[in-house]
Amino acid sequence: MTTRTTRTEKLDLRLTPEAKRTLAAAAEAQRRSLSEFVLESALGRAEEALADRRVFHLAPDQWEAFSAALDAPVRDMPAMRKLLNEPGVFSGKDHA
Repeated sequence: MTTRTTRTEKLDLRLTPEAKRTLAAAAEAQRRSLSEFVLESALGRAEEALADRRVFHLAPDQWEAFSAALDAPVRDMPAMRKLLNEPGVFSGKDHA
């Protein structure tokens, strides 16, 4: 069963007619109201933007394992080193 939360806050937004048409089309494609689509999209982006700034909690044994992993010496990974030293797909260089 889904718990419903009452929305009491309002956010006003000015946008171009083209932007509104695009949002409305996307909302319709997902069978959502425009408000639901915009809210869910904005909250998703907000979560992404804040992901690396969140506090996380670990049990003492998990914290020990996490700290040990961070403190462990760097492993040599030749395949990874080779991959990172190759030109990228968008570098404009031949990678044949």
